[in-house]
Amino acid sequence: MKKFKRIITIVMDSVGAGAMPDAADFGDKDPDTIGHIAKSVNGLNMPIMKSMGYGNLHSIQGVDPVQTPSGYYTKLMEASNGKDTMTGHWELMGLKTTVPFITFTETGFPDDLIKELENRTGHKIIGNKSSSGTEILDELGEEHIKTGAMIVYTSADSVLQIAAHEETFGLQELYRCCDIAREMTMIAKWNVGRVIARPFIGPRKGEFKRTSNRHDYALKPSGKTVLDALKKSNYDVISVGKIKDIFDGEGITYAEKSKSNAHGMEQTIALTIKPFSGLLFVNLVDFDALWGHRRNPIGYAHDLEAFDRQLGDLVAVMDKDDLLILTADHGNDPTAPGTDHTREMIPLIFYSKSFTGSGLLPLGTTFANLGATVADNFDVQLPEYGTSYLSYLQ
Repeated sequence: MKKFKRIITIVMDSVGAGAMPDAADFGDKDPDTIGHIAKSVNGLNMPIMKSMGYGNLHSIQGVDPVQTPSGYYTKLMEASNGKDTMTGHWELMGLKTTVPFITFTETGFPDDLIKELENRTGHKIIGNKSSSGTEILDELGEEHIKTGAMIVYTSADSVLQIAAHEETFGLQELYRCCDIAREMTMIAKWNVGRVIARPFIGPRKGEFKRTSNRHDYALKPSGKTVLDALKKSNYDVISVGKIKDIFDGEGITYAEKSKSNAHGMEQTIALTIKPFSGLLFVNLVDFDALWGHRRNPIGYAHDLEAFDRQLGDLVAVMDKDDLLILTADHGNDPTAPGTDHTREMIPLIFYSKSFTGSGLLPLGTTFANLGATVADNFDVQLPEYGTSYLSYLQ
């Protein structure tokens, strides 16, 4: 019999908890996303996460250890070869990625890929570099409207993004071109993790705004995940944010997109109030997209504190037989050089109103310990990787 009727798992995208032992092999020198953010702003105010034991788990200025935390906590190490969104999320749900996705951050996409994409879509391409989505619109948006050339760009992730104006280019035409790009980049020599349609509106530079009609075209997971096992056993698997896109819809029974971290938490709270049985799986991407990649520790800190306030609202509506899991998928230390993710351990915090105990759990050697715990609770097939913490949660 399952211990918890519902599990709410929130991925605080990129909120790493200190360097992996092999961080230097990934070009990272002592990254510590949450620790360095806290120092940058002379301390974080996160009373809810503090009460759950976040300060007991990791050194965070302003988030001190508490004598009797309300949760269980540990850190998880990444077994996969990578530090990107898909690798991290897939491992959380039981998959180990040994061949990393290819990134094009420093060079842009190869000429042969760009030429083939131009030939197959019938549109010229401008951009072809790593850039912030808002910055590249200011740089190339007016040229795009004038010429009809597609804006293609990438980031620190393995991603090919196509930006186009909803009115002058057309949303369906953008989606058609992204379908072509997705098909092209599935071959081994390019192996792009995601293609993203980035529609925008506005008449001129300074007034361009991206719309909510973004669409992600991801690779299918490399194997069956805990999500598939839950769905097969007729449990609800509810996605909030970009979870559905990351898993290409596999194992998802219902999904809602989010406009921001705050909106994602509002959705999570509303869904928690409603009855369901199974997993509510949430990604809060603003930590990564708005603050980590843009190397903005102050904005990151403000968003962390805002999240903590909404976390209190979520806890208030949770039932006694609910389990809350807080975690991340990689690091993105905003004090590190460059704009890439950072190879870090991730936090794992468990909270339930039914807990009679609390404290430190054994260090995990894979993110998949989270998925194993979820699978163990619902008595579905355990993933190939990962060790369940369920027996510790009393």
